Amino acid sequence: MSNTLNILGLQSDIIWENPGANRSAFEKRIRVVLTSNPEADILVLPECFTSGFTMNLESLDDWEDGETLEWMRKITAESNVALTGSIAFRFKDGVARNRSLFVKPDGSFDFYDKRHLFTLVGEDKHYKRGENAQIVEFRGWRILLQICYDLRFPTFSRNSAQNPYDIALYVANWPAVRSQPWRTLLQARAIENQCYVMGVNRLGKDANNIDYSGDSLGIDPYGNILCDPKLKSIVRLVCDRKSLEEY
Repeated sequence: MSNTLNILGLQSDIIWENPGANRSAFEKRIRVVLTSNPEADILVLPECFTSGFTMNLESLDDWEDGETLEWMRKITAESNVALTGSIAFRFKDGVARNRSLFVKPDGSFDFYDKRHLFTLVGEDKHYKRGENAQIVEFRGWRILLQICYDLRFPTFSRNSAQNPYDIALYVANWPAVRSQPWRTLLQARAIENQCYVMGVNRLGKDANNIDYSGDSLGIDPYGNILCDPKLKSIVRLVCDRKSLEEY
């Protein structure tokens, strides 16, 4: 069990509907980031980091071919860090899922399928929702995986005695026009659940002309913003066991 956990979030633009190009771009960035941050334990990528938030299922990663999962396994094995982020996958039964993967250095992985689909753009018509929350254990810490619109449903992320967690990770494609609710809700989730929170959002503009401002944040259990990189590419969060227990 580690007394501290170092988490790095990589907010970035995403190449529209091009999994291979996105994997290549993120791999280059990851190698640079890890060279200058060798203390990192976890790297967090945005929601739908291989495709952008698309409803075109033909452009998605194929879950059965395992290409993105194997890519994540290669990076984690080489770097001894965990890698997480959500990927839009299609399955052989024709169903698509917005799936967050948490891949560990030993090659094992956990996953969470987005529970609250964004009906405003028809995500619920193209993707199958998940049913259960997912808490991952890594280096003695318990980590809740959440995706974008889940942030607006506080009871789903409730920190309970039956299923406690220390850290909540939110990955997103959250539009710039709603940046203030994003920031405020992340702080609220930290305060009400007495946990560390990291939110990692994308940058840039997608093919639907939607702007994304990043606004990725690292927040402590008091709701204090520990890292606010604005438009810079990296958000850092150092989680301290003693501080969490004292709270």
